[in-house]
Amino acid sequence: MGNWVVNHWLAVLFLVAWLGLNVFLFVHTFLKYEKDDKYYYTREILGTALAVARASAFCLNFNSMLILIPVCRNLLSFLRGSCSFCSRTLRKSLDHNLTFHKLVAYMICIFTAIHIIAHLFNFERYSRSQHVTTISLASVLSSLHHDKEGGFWLNPIQSPDMTVLYVTFTTIAGLSGVIITIALILMVTSSMEFIRRNYFELFWYTHHLFIIYIICLWIHGMGGIVRGQTEKSMNENHPHKCAQSFEKWDDHDPDCKEPQFEGHPPESWKWTLAPVALYIFERFLRFYRSQQKVVITKVVMHPSKVLELQMKKRGFSMEVGQYIFVNCPSISFLEWHPFTLTSAPEEDFFSIHIRAAGDWTENLIRTFEQQNSLIPRIEVDGPFGTASEDVFQYEVAVLVGAGIGVTPFASILKSIWFKLQHSDHKLKTQKAGHAALNFDKATDILTGLKQKTSFGRPMWDNEFSTIATTHPKSVVGVFLCGPLTLAKSLRKCCHRYSSLDPRKVQFYFNQENF
Repeated sequence: MGNWVVNHWLAVLFLVAWLGLNVFLFVHTFLKYEKDDKYYYTREILGTALAVARASAFCLNFNSMLILIPVCRNLLSFLRGSCSFCSRTLRKSLDHNLTFHKLVAYMICIFTAIHIIAHLFNFERYSRSQHVTTISLASVLSSLHHDKEGGFWLNPIQSPDMTVLYVTFTTIAGLSGVIITIALILMVTSSMEFIRRNYFELFWYTHHLFIIYIICLWIHGMGGIVRGQTEKSMNENHPHKCAQSFEKWDDHDPDCKEPQFEGHPPESWKWTLAPVALYIFERFLRFYRSQQKVVITKVVMHPSKVLELQMKKRGFSMEVGQYIFVNCPSISFLEWHPFTLTSAPEEDFFSIHIRAAGDWTENLIRTFEQQNSLIPRIEVDGPFGTASEDVFQYEVAVLVGAGIGVTPFASILKSIWFKLQHSDHKLKTQKAGHAALNFDKATDILTGLKQKTSFGRPMWDNEFSTIATTHPKSVVGVFLCGPLTLAKSLRKCCHRYSSLDPRKVQFYFNQENF
């Protein structure tokens, strides 16, 4: 764990800062609503649940502001390119974008649950204050101005006959809150690993409920359910002076007039407007790039239902390990799926390998198998950067691919071959290892090179021990495109075989994440 913290100190610092800001916002807002005289009368009915509801709402706004930024792929690619001269630690922090996106989503779920529970208590207390038979400050506050126009009321449940369910589904705040909760539940449940891997289309469509989530979040505060005393009313009826004499308010006491209340104006849009604008720009940019013509120069059907597409596109420039999003309008106008580039930057085309792993990929492969003279139209967005871009920053690199996960390393191996052929002195990786020959064909099925890929499950402890012994003073980059179980094993090995002395061998773990 110590080595992980050392190698990822910036990501840890960012995570701690994010958690710290959540704690600060919650505590600061809680104390404001728990102590401010403006909410003295509101607390008389609701108690501490008022402060809990408002504190969780502020934290929801804060995290809703952050949730879209990690999925702005063009922004991250721009930052990665701008940081080409930055430290390895700074660039690696960008590779945790989806992890941070998930953490923010979990935090939104936690504060949503807190917010809902707090408001359940609030509504129960609003209802209870309408049903008390004795005269109390809470009952008097609940009856204020319900028979007058002007909206200076405090209790949204305006009569004993009005139910909590009725208020929930007939008010802006209540109905939008229900829609927000349903949208959030659907987005989170459809994001589970099993659904995302096996029913990607369901995940993709459901995840776009975030549009409804954002819209309802913006209008949620328009109902003004949580209310505070107006500034003018504070001068005419300060709680410290008038709360104890509430029974005389009806006598038109000039020193203590009936208090008046107002709801908060919507605030969520102030938090999320800039990220939403950035995301809209991102989507427009993706749409513009996706409309540029793509020419398919070669179609190859490999064994095990693997389709290779070689393509050309004006202005397309790539680096090793990058990926693109692909759309086939004849299958679906809306669905875009990510695929790692398997070509090298030195080649005059770019290529991807697609394995049948769901309805969309199976339909795409079937479409190309059945095509006669007319090749289906393909739209491409990208390329976008990944951790594999940094492979040439290491003197020693370990590339681990499982299944179709070998595709990003096909690009890397090809590029190494081209660089060695042209004696590229900028290449830190000076020696390329030889791979075992396992197929009867003259070239590798994925890379097209004569040096073939060796398949199998290595003894990782032996491999890492050998590398550490052979390169005692090197920084070793370990790159994986594969399942989480393999990632855990490799991450543990990187920690175990990294020296405590920073001048000796250090293993840096990098995982494809898109």
